[in-house]
Amino acid sequence: MNKFIMISAFSLTMGLFPSVNGLMAQEISIDGQVWSTKNLDVTTFRNGDVIPEAKTNEDWIKAAEEGKPAWCYYDNDITTGKKYGKLYNFYAVIDERGLAPAGWHVPTYDEWVTLNKFLGGASGGASARLKSSSGWSSNGNGSNSSGFNALPAGKRYQDGSFSELGGMTCFWTSTKDDSGPWFHLIGDESSSYNDFAPEAYGHSVRCIKD
Repeated sequence: MNKFIMISAFSLTMGLFPSVNGLMAQEISIDGQVWSTKNLDVTTFRNGDVIPEAKTNEDWIKAAEEGKPAWCYYDNDITTGKKYGKLYNFYAVIDERGLAPAGWHVPTYDEWVTLNKFLGGASGGASARLKSSSGWSSNGNGSNSSGFNALPAGKRYQDGSFSELGGMTCFWTSTKDDSGPWFHLIGDESSSYNDFAPEAYGHSVRCIKD
């Protein structure tokens, strides 16, 4: 039997993610990788320095033009943040002060490939196994059999506009090459793959344990 079919054999040991701004999140082990089951929701770097919030389109565009880190809520609405966490530009992801809490890091391109391959890949059902069992539009809910609980948090473009809440989620990797910064996209039942985007895009972040 292919090991990605052996969903019941996953290590589903749940634990507590380090305290982040007073909140506690959970973790799950999948094929030896330990992932957070919630999107990152921090307003400070690991050293305590504040990450600027981009409250307007102008703030978002200016941060990118200056190559500075920024975060936002989808549609600049705090109520979306309570459910989906924050969207970060890539400058926040690669900032040397550390976006992830101590003991954790933003996953690399290869770490996302490892997770996706274990769950069956883009054509083998990884998307459904990663996605939450509710909250997705157009009958797009997953089974969440992996316990990863990916929510449809949408994204932000470089001009400050927002898109795809309810229909897609994109997670930054920490990897950048000649193509640009890479992220992992989860959308419809056949969409679970790595792609690249400008640094100025706003994506979610999931952390993986060191």
